Amino acid sequence: MSVIETLIDIPVDHERNVCGQFDAYLKKIERTLHVTMIARNGEIKLIGPEQTIRQAKSVFQNLIELSRRGNTITEQNVDYALSLSFTENDGQILEMDKDIICRTAAGRPVKPKTLGQKSYVDAIRGKMIVFGIGPAGTGKTYLAMAMAIQAFKNGEVGRLILTRPAIEAGEKLGFLPGDLQSKIDPYLRPLYDALYQIMGAESFLHNSEKGLIEVAPLAYMRGRTLDNAYIILDEAQNTTPAQMKMFLTRIGFGSKVIITGDRTQKDLPSGAASGLDTALKVLKHIEDIGFCYLTTSDVVRHPLVQKIVQAYDAYEQKNTPSSVPGRGHRRKGRS
Repeated sequence: MSVIETLIDIPVDHERNVCGQFDAYLKKIERTLHVTMIARNGEIKLIGPEQTIRQAKSVFQNLIELSRRGNTITEQNVDYALSLSFTENDGQILEMDKDIICRTAAGRPVKPKTLGQKSYVDAIRGKMIVFGIGPAGTGKTYLAMAMAIQAFKNGEVGRLILTRPAIEAGEKLGFLPGDLQSKIDPYLRPLYDALYQIMGAESFLHNSEKGLIEVAPLAYMRGRTLDNAYIILDEAQNTTPAQMKMFLTRIGFGSKVIITGDRTQKDLPSGAASGLDTALKVLKHIEDIGFCYLTTSDVVRHPLVQKIVQAYDAYEQKNTPSSVPGRGHRRKGRS
């Protein structure tokens, strides 16, 4: 295989952003693609096989364009640009960057960062009910909240209703002091966090006092009909089948529903069926319902989170009963 050399110009204003502190991103690209890179005077010389040089150029061009658009390049951007360079979708990272859902209270744009997230956002735009299923860190709840808040601001819906089952994560908290709201707030804190960040505390409190934004445990949904609302059910893997059916039958006219969950993190009692698992089987053939399955490649938190999720997935696959010889696998030679 022939070795070639090529030069890439990196504008001085964007050099540190694209190359990373102490050239950390440069070194990562070099290790991943097995190319040699020499950075000097706003230029990078690439030395390596033609195919990998082509991939490295694609990665740099994407990162430079992201930087020109005002993005702070993160390790997640570099990792994803590298992963796309092995596919025919390497240009999609720039298309996703154009899709700004809304801006946070601090002015930071909220947009999909992976192809899985982009499919999720598109499904929310096109379907009345969407299930977003995936591991921790894939932006399931945050993107759903961003879409809901933007629809509320645009007057597409009259109110926001955010709910999740009030269930402890593997430990019994016992008696909690305070009034009823104080007792349920700890279970709903992740929803409040997203609301404060995207909408701002003052705007949230103003609309909450007017009854236009409601954050409540799932148990409060029984008996209601939810018209003209954006409804988000978070942590759906911790619902029972009866709770999920109850929730889905609350939906009224002019409403949109997003249901998020991680099937690997259930806090239900041992042996109890998950309402999310049941719903995915029961509703899979209904046309107006969208199902988006995010994976570890869609994790956008700290890169270590992606490695943790992958490690747990590998461990669980290795130790599930179906991986034991003779259980759950067909014998070779039989159809």
